[in-house]
Amino acid sequence: MRSAFAATRAVLGRYETDFRILAGDEVRWISARGQGEDVGIVGRTMFGIFLDVSGRKHAEEGNEPVAGEMNHRVKNLLTIAAGLTAITLRSAKSTEGMAQDLTARLTALGRAHDLVRPLPNGQGDAALLGDLLSVLLARYEDMGAFRGRIRVAVERMGVGEVAATGLALVIHELATNSMKYGALSVPTGTLDLSSTTDGDELVLTWLERGGPAVTVPDGTEGFGSKLLRRSISGQLGGSIACDWSEEGVIATLRMDRRRLSA
Repeated sequence: MRSAFAATRAVLGRYETDFRILAGDEVRWISARGQGEDVGIVGRTMFGIFLDVSGRKHAEEGNEPVAGEMNHRVKNLLTIAAGLTAITLRSAKSTEGMAQDLTARLTALGRAHDLVRPLPNGQGDAALLGDLLSVLLARYEDMGAFRGRIRVAVERMGVGEVAATGLALVIHELATNSMKYGALSVPTGTLDLSSTTDGDELVLTWLERGGPAVTVPDGTEGFGSKLLRRSISGQLGGSIACDWSEEGVIATLRMDRRRLSA
């Protein structure tokens, strides 16, 4: 505090400096305001104002963790966006196609991010699994001949921020494939998502029915399939298996519960 006041003598015009004092056992923040370079000094007495700004300082300190968390989230999303841009560019056949694919993937991430909320008792941030899946698939519901053709019946559990972004990309890729070739490509096709538990894993079943005849892939893995498998194994600690039955694709996603809650 003494050093700060000594420094004000070199300041031209007004100054403001904040410092702390002990009032009994309580720490109080004080803001001192006055004129530098001894402006207005009379009889070696400097006039100034001392304000108790403890309320403002405590509010600022309370906002620091929130600001830090927001900064962390923004950095994570920017990193993911940069990675998606790079790999979408490599697989794009035209600038229009790249723009459409990238926009759709980033929109899916945005929907997942919007759902992540703080849990009580300091348990972290999470979105409910059923809410996350329903929101990600809501846009496809309106593209069919009737409401309710997409049904989500999964257990009530939280999906953490990191896992939510990975799961959003996985669901987006599956839905995109279904829109192009599967049950969601026809007005009367249906999609059912259900979950079961197998030890430490959550097993999510993606079941399509009522679409065109299924064609088994020729073995050449496209960009979407690579992104899907990387997201499942890298971010969710699991695996995906597909059954290309004539009635419709059945995709089985196995995910580590601890990764899902992270």
